[in-house]
Amino acid sequence: MRTLCLRCLRPQDTCYCARVPRVDSRTHVVFLQHPRERRVAIGTARMAHLSLPNSELHVGVDFTGHARLAELAARPERVAVLFPGEEALPLEEARKNPPETLIVVDGTWPLARKLVKTNPALAGLPRIGFVPRRPSNYRIRSEPAEHCVSTIEAVVEVLGALEGDQSRFDALLGAFEYMVDTQLDRQSTRTGPGRKRIFKAPWRPPLELRAIAEDFERLVLLYAEANAHPLGEGVPSELVHLVAERPSTGEHFEALLAPRQPLAHSTALHVELSEEELRAGEPLEAGLARFQAFLRPEDKLAVWTTFALELLRRDGFPVPEAVNVRLACARALKQKAGGVEQGAELLGGPLERPWARGRAGRRLAALSSAVRELAERGRATAPPVPRTVAG
Repeated sequence: MRTLCLRCLRPQDTCYCARVPRVDSRTHVVFLQHPRERRVAIGTARMAHLSLPNSELHVGVDFTGHARLAELAARPERVAVLFPGEEALPLEEARKNPPETLIVVDGTWPLARKLVKTNPALAGLPRIGFVPRRPSNYRIRSEPAEHCVSTIEAVVEVLGALEGDQSRFDALLGAFEYMVDTQLDRQSTRTGPGRKRIFKAPWRPPLELRAIAEDFERLVLLYAEANAHPLGEGVPSELVHLVAERPSTGEHFEALLAPRQPLAHSTALHVELSEEELRAGEPLEAGLARFQAFLRPEDKLAVWTTFALELLRRDGFPVPEAVNVRLACARALKQKAGGVEQGAELLGGPLERPWARGRAGRRLAALSSAVRELAERGRATAPPVPRTVAG
């Protein structure tokens, strides 16, 4: 029998305690953990709790009569629940009047929903929802959808936004990344049989790949470039180059948009277009109107990161539902995908030729290659054959 660390509850040889930082937070965090999640060795709520001195953790399903939850429920103006839903406030709104206490529900999505439904005291509290900056790095556990992240990743994201100091809370992810990498390393080097399962469901491609395959006909691939000044100058980034492609039909869209503020010194270099080309672009309103006309009501955007979506929202564009291709790529590769060009190369599918100008054209071609390969894998009926490396 393996000896467990009594603090992190991991086996001694995979203990992450030495990598757990102490990060003080203005926000008090209360974790409500489903009992089944407590038994999961690779859970992250305990890790987050160990990192945050200003936090507490309670385990249970029905908290009726629980004095602490009753105390919190009596202060709806100062307490919020981190849980998605139609009534959930986006982070931008919550940041204007941040809660003093944040309740975090921990468990698989079905278990978390059950915990929320079982406790009416939570229903009277405001909710906070968010769209993650990047896909989850929880590569040792499947998430039900591309916008889902682990508990510690969600806490890091939300506290960083509420308290305006993202880098300070990003430090919590060191132990998380160590746990993920260690678990994957152990799995890859295991020589004995894995754990026995009483029931093994038929093999299916990962959810993210199946979603891309199912939505392929209505996907619109999107990449954008910005006129981006150094952070210290306080000048917000602005959209200057927008390219899109509908892979099911081969339709293309490109808009080169004239900058509305002075060009940053590095913009032309980074976007791989001349200053003359950029300054000669069309007005923002005209370009966005053309893009709106290009889109269909049922379309779903496919992006590598959320940067293009953020630029569009900043200019008031009604952004439709979007798919995070980088997350699907990481699921397919079972490792970090890196940039879009690296991800497309690692997937090994045929590489598309750029049809648009500049770096945006090259990266959209890589995005197209990645999406086509992921869609193909999402339609598969058997596990992929491991690639052999010539010696």
